[in-house]
Amino acid sequence: MTSAPSAPGPRADLAGRRIVLGLSGGVACYKSAELVRLLVKAGAEVRVAMTAGALHFMTAETMQALSGHPVAQDTWDAREPNGMPHINLTRGADAVLVAPASADFIARLAQGRADDLLSLTCLARPLASGAADARPVPLIVAPAMNREMWAHPATQRNLRQIAADGAQVLGVDAGAQACGEIGDGRMIEPEAVVEELVAALSPKPLAGRRLLITAGPTFEAIDPVRGITNLSSGKMGFAIARAAREAGAEVTLVAGPVHLPTPRGVTRVDVRSAQQMLDAVMPRAPLHDLFIATAAVADWRPASLSEHKIKKDGKKVAPSFELAENPDILATVARLPEAQRPFCVGFAAESEKLEHHAREKLQRKNIPLIVGNLGPATFGRDDNTLLLVDARHSRPLPEDGHPCDKQTLARALVAEIARRLHSGA
Repeated sequence: MTSAPSAPGPRADLAGRRIVLGLSGGVACYKSAELVRLLVKAGAEVRVAMTAGALHFMTAETMQALSGHPVAQDTWDAREPNGMPHINLTRGADAVLVAPASADFIARLAQGRADDLLSLTCLARPLASGAADARPVPLIVAPAMNREMWAHPATQRNLRQIAADGAQVLGVDAGAQACGEIGDGRMIEPEAVVEELVAALSPKPLAGRRLLITAGPTFEAIDPVRGITNLSSGKMGFAIARAAREAGAEVTLVAGPVHLPTPRGVTRVDVRSAQQMLDAVMPRAPLHDLFIATAAVADWRPASLSEHKIKKDGKKVAPSFELAENPDILATVARLPEAQRPFCVGFAAESEKLEHHAREKLQRKNIPLIVGNLGPATFGRDDNTLLLVDARHSRPLPEDGHPCDKQTLARALVAEIARRLHSGA
């Protein structure tokens, strides 16, 4: 086995990142405690700044205990040697994240106000328009407010203004609110905020690209309650969909029957059978730059479907049924005319002779890259190892051959695919 040169892997989550987390006044401040915990767990250094309103809902002591750093509250903080906490907070920071961002605070941002520490800090963050060594510090805003406040034209106007000024505005959730009303305006959950932050800070080698990906098993019905399927959990495909979105791609995920949350910003199409997956993929494939077939599609299906549940009825002889071959989705996409054909990447889940079977599949389907793995060793697990096989080389991912978590693995794989796409390999 020979090895091709490898590209360096992407940063894992938020390791080594410095995040300024701002809290403005609102009941959703309770979510910010969990948010700090998740950020620190992901490897970030978190510095918290709180408005006077936020201190009515969450104590500075709690945020200090969770972040491990004193909480900034006062523009005139005497602890700062130069007396400029609004400058010191963002120099060297990777992002300013305001969560929750109240309607009042969003209005302050839209007006360019600077009459409290947090708004002053947002205004003073570097935009890379000054010194040659300056780097931009993105502003990410997670709104939280009553449904009527959210829908008000003034709030929507302010949101458009801060987005035009360069802020990234996250969406809101709908549901029961502290006031007893139901509707839009809830701050998205801390896990979703972290996912959005990781995406915002990730390199964008797939910016402007469209990715179509299949994931999970298929289910081929025998009768109304039974069917043929496999042990694929869909975790690897969903991780790749998230990693591709982080890398800047517009992602459509065609998912078999799995119980996994849809990655943020990804369009999901749910199917059950191989034929349904083919029907979902083929009209979309020519509209995409990349097609990654991670789904474990059943090779066979019952030739006919029993209208009712097949009963034992005391019989000792098991029923038999004829099998028909399922369509080969990857090969069908790979046979599209060149002008309509996306860059195709296949997956090979094998139980033995991984490289041999992966290379056979590469040649049989006539595609540029196959990603092989040992199915029984990875189905349902949160970690994996992969083997990248192309016409000339094969190499493991990770390079040391040791299993790593599927999200980190997906980021490394997406970086490798982006490199090949740009080089035409």
